[in-house]
Amino acid sequence: MSDSATGDAHGVTGAAAPAAGAAGRTGRDIDLVAGTGDGTRAVRAGLPEPAKYEPTLPGPVFAAHYHLPGEPTGPYTYGRDENPTWTLLERAVGELEAPGQDGVETLVFASGMAAVSAVLFSRLRAGDVCVLPDDGYQALPLVRAQLEAYGIEVRTAPTGGDAQLDVLDGATLLWIETPSNPGLDVCDIKRLAEAAHARGALVAVDNTLATPLGQRPLELGADFAVASGTKQLTGHGDILLGYVVGRDPEAMAAVRRWRKIVGAIPGPMEAWLAHRSIATLQMRVDRQCATALAVAEALRERPEVTGLRYPGLPGDPAHKVAAQQMRRYGCVVSFALPTRACADRFLGALRLVDDATSFGGVRSTAERRGRWGGDAVPEGFIRLSVGAEDADDLVADVLRALDASAA
Repeated sequence: MSDSATGDAHGVTGAAAPAAGAAGRTGRDIDLVAGTGDGTRAVRAGLPEPAKYEPTLPGPVFAAHYHLPGEPTGPYTYGRDENPTWTLLERAVGELEAPGQDGVETLVFASGMAAVSAVLFSRLRAGDVCVLPDDGYQALPLVRAQLEAYGIEVRTAPTGGDAQLDVLDGATLLWIETPSNPGLDVCDIKRLAEAAHARGALVAVDNTLATPLGQRPLELGADFAVASGTKQLTGHGDILLGYVVGRDPEAMAAVRRWRKIVGAIPGPMEAWLAHRSIATLQMRVDRQCATALAVAEALRERPEVTGLRYPGLPGDPAHKVAAQQMRRYGCVVSFALPTRACADRFLGALRLVDDATSFGGVRSTAERRGRWGGDAVPEGFIRLSVGAEDADDLVADVLRALDASAA
């Protein structure tokens, strides 16, 4: 361990932080891998080795520069390149996304879109072909326009039915979003990854909605797992964060270089808060997924509700594939009400659900997704993000608001 990674100047002990970008595992990590519980892993992910009189999770390191006499051979040289607080968070995310896998690297970013952009724009060049979902996150059309402006061919296909298989020939990179946002379709990651690799394409999976406790794309054959940590990973609606996890050193070096060039880095306070929040991930996810299923089951009985989607429902079109690759089905339920006015009345009548965008927080949120434009959804389409409220209370609130919306 280099001296530049030790001591009070960084707020991290010599055993606390591996060299920046290191993929090796410590004794603590090996113990975590041997365990079977997601809760245990989440609570202890990324923590430094215990050191007498040191905190279990060191506080955020606020530093634009570090003491750097002589040649810059240590891991921490300048605040845009590395930070000990990022290092611990990156190790935590890596332990969740790829437990027990050697040679996996994690990089954190200022937002989910910063992470998305880093993968796409570091790997694609003029003349390349990129395959995107046509029913994915709302910002993807903006990404498509920028890629095409750089001379990159973009093809799209729906998530459901593994339709992206039909446009893979000649592709350089396949971008998968499963479950898709906001429609909650699911595709077979392993099948698509095998087909893409057979054609020489890299595969990136947006794992935002599932979280690492729902599915692990690298185990299913993806080259990159990418996510917005803004959502359920951190779970409190108060942090913007993104990350990329990958196994190929060359590809991850390019992603790291992109982060350095554009400066898309998280603040140390955000990184520390994110790491702290991960400790409750399993408790939050299990509670939210169970309640989301209860809400979906209640909505299924309402005649005014159409297009109900939740991958955890046995009758959902995506359930069979989801059950093969997902361990938890997420906290988002989507459905449509007959009209825009009906949807607005429903949202206005909710008492335990905030009318807000984004998803994954401990406080339930919902919105009429069509108000933003860009998503191919009906005017009355609702995206409901289930929080950590008591299931009975939340179901009752949703049903009462549906009654009120019909007035």
